[in-house]
Amino acid sequence: MTTLNTVWQQFTLQNLLIYQWRNTSILYRLTGVLHQWRQGSWLLQWGEPLGALLITIVFGLAPFVGTALIGVLLIACAAWWLLLTLTDEPSQTAFTPIHLIVLLYWGIATIATALSPVKMAALSGWIKLTLYLILFALMSRILRSPKIRSIFITIFLLTALIVSVYGLRQWFSGVEALATWVDPTSPQSKLTRVYSYLDNPNLLAGYLLPAVGLSLASFFVWRGILPKALALTMIVVNSSCLVLTFSRGGWIGLVLLIFAFAILLLYWLSIQFSPFWRQWALPLGLTGLTVFLLFAVLFVPPVRDRVASIFAGRGDSSNNFRINVWMSVIEMIKDRPILGIGPGNVAFNKIYPLYMQPRYTALSAYSVILEITVETGIIGLSCFLWLLTVTFNQGWVQLKRLRELGNSQGFWLMAAISTLVGMLGHGLVDTVWYRPQVNTLWWLMIALIASYYQPKPQILSDEVQTD
Repeated sequence: MTTLNTVWQQFTLQNLLIYQWRNTSILYRLTGVLHQWRQGSWLLQWGEPLGALLITIVFGLAPFVGTALIGVLLIACAAWWLLLTLTDEPSQTAFTPIHLIVLLYWGIATIATALSPVKMAALSGWIKLTLYLILFALMSRILRSPKIRSIFITIFLLTALIVSVYGLRQWFSGVEALATWVDPTSPQSKLTRVYSYLDNPNLLAGYLLPAVGLSLASFFVWRGILPKALALTMIVVNSSCLVLTFSRGGWIGLVLLIFAFAILLLYWLSIQFSPFWRQWALPLGLTGLTVFLLFAVLFVPPVRDRVASIFAGRGDSSNNFRINVWMSVIEMIKDRPILGIGPGNVAFNKIYPLYMQPRYTALSAYSVILEITVETGIIGLSCFLWLLTVTFNQGWVQLKRLRELGNSQGFWLMAAISTLVGMLGHGLVDTVWYRPQVNTLWWLMIALIASYYQPKPQILSDEVQTD
């Protein structure tokens, strides 16, 4: 058991001595080269608050503006991160095992771009990926401050509440579909699916998953009757709006998110339980959630019909479309299994027509796992799975630490972990994950987990190594 535990800690980089890696990294030595200039700069004395303002603008405007403006804001975030990094003290630069795997994934994507059969198209996707990863680096640095973290999450939740309220208004007033979102031959052909400001119900569902997770956490973090009432309102409104998108992938993600959050919450609270409830709280709680979901499926006709369509196979036109796309994408992967065709939807749109079945055009692989594999090959997929393993392990380690301390900031960590689970569930059957309104939220959840990282003290690490 000890050997297995040691192997697991090495695989998840749990005992990685970051300072040793920094001392031998040529890239890392670039940090702080302009540190002397920063000491005399009035503007850079406000580096973290201004960085927080930038990322707040990104997430505050994302649901309401086009992708071009989001791209400009991401470039601004990248420039600010670079400026902070070059002028920072090397000892204070935020770097975690998660950063290391993210950097490795970026390197794989870079090689895939260089070897792509459509290099210029792949370069476009590589630039977008680079901007997302730099946003992650900036957020993981800025959100280390509990105060900034709480303020930022509050602003995001208020933004999501506006989006959800408008979605509920669409439900009550009725709204026409902007695309064929429901099988026209099914009983749900006249179904109203809300899309709010995002113009697509599946995209709205992907956007609201993090809002549901963080609003659940806010109920336990915020103090006072009014803040808790606001948190409860957010939970109900965000969840209701997500359900009314009738996005089957979104529903899968919501169920997984709620179950993951319930498990983590019961673990957190179990330290105060009696021996009986410590043993039975989890199975009884999960059983209750399962019964509630079954009642919803059995006795709410729109929900029942929509869930039944998941298991209709090719009998549902949406399912049939995805299956045909998946088959074509698998053929693409077979032809370039090692490093794929390069990142981005532009590269995908150049190659996919050579493999697609007649009448089944697609802008993506409709599955995150397939999309990553077709873009960066088996090597990229392996790195992505490693990133997930390291991220979840770091989240669990820090959650245990905060539980022992009784620090309520751990609830944000629960939300981040459970939201990642939900977004992965949604991503198995859709690729709204790649739209900037959702992709930025994915990296926000990973950045939240990375922001809790506590490196081992250098002296203590040296002593352990000597022993």
